[in-house]
Amino acid sequence: MSVYEESLALHAQLHGKIEVISRKKIETREDLSLAYTPGVAEPCRQIQADYSKSWELTRRGNLVAVITDGTAVLGLGDIGPAAGMPVMEGKCALFKEFAGVDAVPICIDTKDVDELVRTIYLISKSFGGINLEDIGAPRCFEVERRLKEICDIPVFHDDQHGTAIVVAAALINAIKVTGKKMGELKIVINGAGAAGIAIGKLLIDMNFGDVIMVDINGIICEGDQGLTSGQEEISHRSNRNHLHGKLADAMKGADVFIGVSRPKLVTKEMVASMNQGIVFAMANPEPEIYPQEAKDAGAALVGSGRSDFPNQINNVLVFPGLFKGALKARATDITEGMKHAAAYALAGYIPDAELGYENIIPSALDKNVADVLADAVAAEAVKEGIARI
Repeated sequence: MSVYEESLALHAQLHGKIEVISRKKIETREDLSLAYTPGVAEPCRQIQADYSKSWELTRRGNLVAVITDGTAVLGLGDIGPAAGMPVMEGKCALFKEFAGVDAVPICIDTKDVDELVRTIYLISKSFGGINLEDIGAPRCFEVERRLKEICDIPVFHDDQHGTAIVVAAALINAIKVTGKKMGELKIVINGAGAAGIAIGKLLIDMNFGDVIMVDINGIICEGDQGLTSGQEEISHRSNRNHLHGKLADAMKGADVFIGVSRPKLVTKEMVASMNQGIVFAMANPEPEIYPQEAKDAGAALVGSGRSDFPNQINNVLVFPGLFKGALKARATDITEGMKHAAAYALAGYIPDAELGYENIIPSALDKNVADVLADAVAAEAVKEGIARI
C-alpha cells in the first residue's frame, strides 16, 4: 500500500489519534469527593480569589489548544474545519510524544476574522497556550496579531514561526559548514505567504543578510502594487537593491534559496547561477527541486522538507519544545527573543565537530531536542520579564 492508503487504514482502525486519560482514579467515595463534589469547591474558591492559581490547581499549565479554521490545511488548501481534524489530532499527538505537553484539537467553523478571534479569546482561559494552525494568509497575520493583544497566554501561529525558526537553525549551521558569512548572505525566498514572510522577517531580524521575497508574480519590491498586507510590510525591509524580475533573476548570485512554494519551480540552471548556493527546497510532498538535481547543478548544501532525504527541515523540531518552555515559565507571550533563542538552541544541539553537509539539523524523531529548546525559551522569557514564575 502507499503511505496514503496505510494512513487511511490506521485512522479507520484508531478512530482518532488522541484520547483523554484521567490523572486520578475514581474508585471510592473518598476519591469522588476529592476529585469532584464536594471537595472540588475549594480549588474553585482558591482560583476565584487568586487567578494565578489556575496554573497550579488545574491542568491549564500543561495544556495547549491547537486551533484551525481549515482554510490552509497542509497542501490541501481550504478543505474546511472537519476535514482538518486529522491534522490537528496529529499535531496534538506530537505535542504529547515529543514534549509531554497535553494538547486539544479545536476546529472552528468560520472564516470571519472577528468571529474567529472572539471565539478563541473566549476559550483562552482553559489553556496555557494557543497554537494556531493551517489558517490561510493573509487572515492568519491579523488573527495572530489581535489575539496576542488581548490574550494573557502565548499565541503562536506555527505555520509561520515554527517554520521560520527551524529554517533559521538549519541556516545557522549551513553557513558554518559552507564557510559563508553571517550578515553577508543574499537569500531568496520563493513563496510569499504565511511561512515565507515569517521566514523572511526572522532572517532579517537575526541579521543573516539581504532577503529577496518572490511570489507567483515575481520579485517583491517596495512600492509594488497589489501586495498583501504581509507582503507590503516586509517589502520595506527586504530587497535592499530593489531588484525586479522573476525567480530566475533573483537567484543569480544568491547564496541561499529557501522554497516554501510549489513543486518543480526551480531548474538546474537556476541553481547553477547561484554563488555555490545553499538550497532548502521545502515544498511537500514534492520539492521545488530534488536534492540530487540541486547537487548536480552545483549546490553546496541541500535540505528539504522530506524525511527520505538528509537535512529534513521540519517544524516538529520546534513547536513541542517552544511551548514546553513557554509553559514552564508560564510566559504571557512568545517574543522575537524567544524565537531567536529557540533557533540558536536548535542549531547548537549538533556540536560543531559533528556538523556536515548532510548533518545540519537534528532528526525530527529526536525526542531530546524539546528539552533543549524548552530550557532556552524559558530562560529567555525570564530574562525578558514575561515569566510568571
